[in-house]
Amino acid sequence: MFSLLRRNRDIRLVFGAQVVSFAGDWFTFVALAGLVEDRTKSAFLVSCVLVSMTLPGLLMSPVAGSFADRFDRRKILVTISALQAVSALGLLLYGVAGIWITFASQSVIAALASFVGPATSASVPNLTDNESDLRLASALFGSTWGIMLAVGAALGGVFAAAFGRDAAFIADAVSFAVAGILFSCVRRPMQSHDVSSTARKPRPIADMKEAIHLAKQDKIILALIGSKMTFAVGAGIVSQLAVLASTAFHVGDAGRGLLIGVRGIGSGLGPILGARIAGRDMKRLLTVCGYAGLLFSICYLGAAASPFIWMAAIFIGLAHLSGGAQWTLSTIGLQMQSPDHIRGRVLAGDMALVNTMIACTSLMAGGVSQLLGVRSTIVIFAGAAAVASTLYIAATSSIRRSLHNETPHQ
Repeated sequence: MFSLLRRNRDIRLVFGAQVVSFAGDWFTFVALAGLVEDRTKSAFLVSCVLVSMTLPGLLMSPVAGSFADRFDRRKILVTISALQAVSALGLLLYGVAGIWITFASQSVIAALASFVGPATSASVPNLTDNESDLRLASALFGSTWGIMLAVGAALGGVFAAAFGRDAAFIADAVSFAVAGILFSCVRRPMQSHDVSSTARKPRPIADMKEAIHLAKQDKIILALIGSKMTFAVGAGIVSQLAVLASTAFHVGDAGRGLLIGVRGIGSGLGPILGARIAGRDMKRLLTVCGYAGLLFSICYLGAAASPFIWMAAIFIGLAHLSGGAQWTLSTIGLQMQSPDHIRGRVLAGDMALVNTMIACTSLMAGGVSQLLGVRSTIVIFAGAAAVASTLYIAATSSIRRSLHNETPHQ
């Protein structure tokens, strides 16, 4: 992976943009979760912080996918990064406008971020020279999210405790500005088709219908999209990590940063491990996606039962080792399976579905946590995710068998 960064300047720039942007995101999440919990004393509203980071993506994903396929992806990334930097400054206004301004500002940032994911992911196959480099780049970018979650959350907790939450919000704004500069330096075209020959007017509904039609026709694409949904069934419990730290283990921002940070360590290592296990074999990729979701659930059950924060941290790290592998492998599969002219819409639709599920389960987890407590909530949602993963493994068995039969035997 490091040799890919040395060899490929444009991948290096996109990687750098993601590093600084993700670090700023998780600085903000730790500070914002702590701010909301301290000011409202509500587990439900803490879960709404994660909702504000995911649900707006559902509303904007059809437009974002259409833009990624119809307009210059580099220009999209530069413009969106600048708008996110301005929006992040709105987080500072809670003292004047109340706590709700932070939810509004974070929702705008998340809505804009829905353009970044499809544009970046759809570009990666065009910035790499071969399939081997594509797998390396996709694993690298998948691990970057997790690693910067670990670094950003861990440092964010310490940073917020040392310099205050306002400083964390300012750091987020600066990170978006730096990302925009790095995106602007990419030289290679970020799409293989000529955007000047496509209709310049976005058609969100019609464009997403094309992506849905492709998914219906291609069972592999449908299975890859379904993979993340099994993770999302239980992902609402992530919104309660800050609550777990404070109510079960009685720690502040530093403890919140620890639990969120180990989630990132697992999410960072998972894509690398998953890519090595799956290789170029689509059958193996689908298999890993299914069983990784099941392992995610089992590890969170262990976290719920843990008497000490360090033990819970180990289980959470292992859970997201599996979750990170599943997330990135399903994305790699979609990048390989989807044609370039529609790839942005497929990836945007994938993210819209999973963000919808995460937002819904986060809201439900917040409500259940308020009624039953955080440990019981984790058990309930981890159990539901285990059931979903088991059903997914069974439902995709025929696809995996057909892929096995198509593979030439030596």
